[in-house]
Amino acid sequence: MKTYQLYIDGAYVDPVKGEYFDTVDPYRGEVWAKIPKASREDVDLAVAAAKRAMWEGPWAKMNATARGKIMRKIGDLVTENAQRLAEIEVRDNGKLMAEMHGQLRYHPEWWYYYGGLVDKIEGGVPPIDKPEMFAFTTHEPVGVVAALTAWNSPLIFIAWKCAAAIAAGCAVVVKPSEFTSASTLEFAALTKEAGLPDGMFNVVTGFGPETGQALVTHPFVSKITFTGSDATGARIYEQAAKDMKRVSLELGGKSPNIVFADADMKMAAAGVVSGIFAATGQTCIAGSRLLVQKSVKDEFMDRLLTLARSAKIGNPMLPETNIGPVTTPAQYKKILDYIDVAKSEGATLVMGGKPASGEGLTGGQFVEPTIFTDVKNTMRIAQEEVFGPVLSVIDFETEEEAIQIGNDVIYGLAAGVWTKDIGRALRMSKALRAGSVYVNTYRAVSYMMPFGGMKHSGLGRESGIHAIHEFLEPKSVWLSLAEDAPENPFILR
Repeated sequence: MKTYQLYIDGAYVDPVKGEYFDTVDPYRGEVWAKIPKASREDVDLAVAAAKRAMWEGPWAKMNATARGKIMRKIGDLVTENAQRLAEIEVRDNGKLMAEMHGQLRYHPEWWYYYGGLVDKIEGGVPPIDKPEMFAFTTHEPVGVVAALTAWNSPLIFIAWKCAAAIAAGCAVVVKPSEFTSASTLEFAALTKEAGLPDGMFNVVTGFGPETGQALVTHPFVSKITFTGSDATGARIYEQAAKDMKRVSLELGGKSPNIVFADADMKMAAAGVVSGIFAATGQTCIAGSRLLVQKSVKDEFMDRLLTLARSAKIGNPMLPETNIGPVTTPAQYKKILDYIDVAKSEGATLVMGGKPASGEGLTGGQFVEPTIFTDVKNTMRIAQEEVFGPVLSVIDFETEEEAIQIGNDVIYGLAAGVWTKDIGRALRMSKALRAGSVYVNTYRAVSYMMPFGGMKHSGLGRESGIHAIHEFLEPKSVWLSLAEDAPENPFILR
């Protein structure tokens, strides 16, 4: 049983009030570590350290190229520790080792990318229309950043949020999910080893109403970046508005995966399975609505069901496992409740629909891969985010109908299109209201591509060049070239 500490101002410290809570292995259903419960006093210490570090500390005085070298060192250390960090994440959130280790091997690319970008943040000299003036623009860090991460992929969210923020010159205070805090606390030591100055990266752990609230409302926090549900995101947005804090919100989704009659059926079936059953459906971009053209529905469903039924449910540490446990008890109950809702609405259950049982599944929270047909897009199961291995199948006849159904939700995070017609692919990519549109693939991400949503799926973008500007404020500087005072100083020039 390991007992963790908070990470504040470059050191591991006990929480001021000495309170801790349990973290549970969702596969075994057993407590495996103690996590510190940060109070408002702990949050005050972390934010003060961050504020001091970014405005007065070595990072503020360090040239951009030197900053980039430290960031690249963080990436190197993650690579060296990828296996260990992945094992901690799997133990905390129950996702597959194959996926978590893959994420940790890819994680360093964000530190390399933004480490390379940090000395390329340039201002400009506009050809100003006032001959008596010289003007230029610069970029400055927005201020202390509060980064609130979700439980499904804690460390990849650290890469997405913190690499860009730190490259911009901002110090960060991370509040991971109370369900998956261990890997973030372990990662903090690597930033110290890499030479990141004390206070530039801090971790406070605890619960949303206490720790999260204290961080979001802290007067010295200038920017909030959050990944989670749209309901929580809306509350954070409302709170941030009271103090004019900047926000980036990466929220929920109800993404359509659209299969046309001319698609490669084998590729499309694999993409649909990956889109909803990989990660046990616990991913914001899950393709939870399958839209399939009526003329090939029966053929496609036969292929899809055969592939989905081959999934092996079990120990997420084993390479042969395809589907692991649901991460939290509350989420497990929510998924089962939504299955009941779908049945009551008249959807037809064609696969799964209950807790998974069998050898090696005792103690954990497992749900069978579940597929409903005869779903109407007005049903709750088609409109609300389940965040689990539950697929709603909706048929359509025309391209226009597919667009209408695909867009007819409050979310707009992702969408998939399966077709061999390049014209259709481009038309659909333009028409679908989603931050990411995948054509003949699904769930791809890159440090070079912006990621984020439209509508209730959030605000702002993570990854790519766009993301660093989420943490920068442009500044305009005016220099007068005039040799004499203006004739009338009361007139705006």
